[in-house]
Amino acid sequence: MHYHRVGRIHPVKHRSLLRTFILLLFIFTATPATAIEVDELIRHIDRLWRGETSQATMSMAVRTERYERTMTMEAWSRGKDYSLVIIREPVKDRGIATLKVEDNIWNYLPKINRVTKVPSSMMSGSWMGSHFTNDDLVKESTFEDDYDASISFEGERDGQQIYELTFIPKPDAAVVWGKVMMMIEQTSLAPYKALYYDEEGLLIRTMSMDQTQLIDGRTIPMRMRLQPEDKPEESTVIVYQEITFGVPLETSFFSLQTLKRRR
Repeated sequence: MHYHRVGRIHPVKHRSLLRTFILLLFIFTATPATAIEVDELIRHIDRLWRGETSQATMSMAVRTERYERTMTMEAWSRGKDYSLVIIREPVKDRGIATLKVEDNIWNYLPKINRVTKVPSSMMSGSWMGSHFTNDDLVKESTFEDDYDASISFEGERDGQQIYELTFIPKPDAAVVWGKVMMMIEQTSLAPYKALYYDEEGLLIRTMSMDQTQLIDGRTIPMRMRLQPEDKPEESTVIVYQEITFGVPLETSFFSLQTLKRRR
């Protein structure tokens, strides 16, 4: 009868196998955690200024080569499908409003009592002569629904710990930008800079965000400054005077009747 000798695992080889196993275990368990973290960051950014419902007052200062203008606005939102923005000052623009209901967007001009529907081709157009677009105003597109995201950098930059998120449009997304990069402070999860690129990879505009306040458990930048890359002397600055979350707002509030009535 022949006996087969059972080989004995050498201690060095055993330790090597153990290290390999631990490394593989780390890789396969870390990947889902990172994915969840990215998803949580995206949802956080999309809901930061909006919440389930919100009401806000804000000012907007526009500076271009041809003119400077300032206006105050009032805004309401419910989720990502309903929003209403009405200009309060100056008097000549009072009552001009933009309404979003699901995929439909309307502008209202009180002087001629006219409501016009905004086509999708105009979402990248300027809102009230500012550097913000119609899409910016009503947040028609969202990072969660329209972009694939990744953490492109995590660590210290500019003296603080940050996440850098890179957003690439999903193949079927009807969005304005070819890429968006956003910098977020790790502790507060407050965004402080966003870079917007066209489809050719050219930087088009930069948004800086500061003057944070803790509201309803979230750290919110109350000032946003948008600057076009090709005209660095121009800018549009939006400052939130007040923002309240959890206000009672039914979907019926966001109607063409409200658009005219609340002027």
